Amino acid sequence: MARNKHPEQTVQHILSVAAQLFTDKGFEKTSIQDILDALGMSKGAIYHHFKSKDEILNAVMEQQFDYSARMLDQLVIETHAATAREKLVHILEQVLSDSQAHSLDRVLQTQIKNPLFIVRGIQQAVQLDAPVIADILKEGIADGSISTADPEATAEVFMMLVNIWINPAIFGRTFADTKQRLHFLQTLMRSLGADIVNNELIKRILAHHEEIGAFVHDENEGGSKNEEAYD
Repeated sequence: MARNKHPEQTVQHILSVAAQLFTDKGFEKTSIQDILDALGMSKGAIYHHFKSKDEILNAVMEQQFDYSARMLDQLVIETHAATAREKLVHILEQVLSDSQAHSLDRVLQTQIKNPLFIVRGIQQAVQLDAPVIADILKEGIADGSISTADPEATAEVFMMLVNIWINPAIFGRTFADTKQRLHFLQTLMRSLGADIVNNELIKRILAHHEEIGAFVHDENEGGSKNEEAYD
């Protein structure tokens, strides 16, 4: 058998095809055979790189986490504003608007109660994202737009709450429950001297979770949400 001279390209091809199938069909309904058929590869070829469908999903998830971290770093470099607070607010809104960063959110949603996924999300928030946010908070302290006494802890609390605590799928929350907690987060951040959760960000977070079907249905809320529900 000829040796694969470009294993990295093969792995990337597997992940790209698998990610698309997971998105189109759903993770549970996608079989290894589906992936093999789409790739035109043998079982031996794919099992040389991944032992199972779960292992492929884990690699897809890691790739998505890595992309999000790089995107945040790039936004920090490219975003300019009058104050650090305005810069951070704009960055947070851009993160919610980036389609590639959220292209696999429906897939990841199926793993939302997987303890390993939750732990990985917490690690991402605290170890990778929070230090970036903390640096901007420090810039805000210097220019007077932020007044938090502990930028590192404030950034970690914010990232953990917005990524884990706010997620309605993890705790089985309705639209109204999530909206209430987002407004609580808004008040909390203001009390910490970091007024970075504006109404537009709340609206975008709610719309995103609704789009990927994260909310638990509440008969009292009715069907689709109108603009007033986001305010």
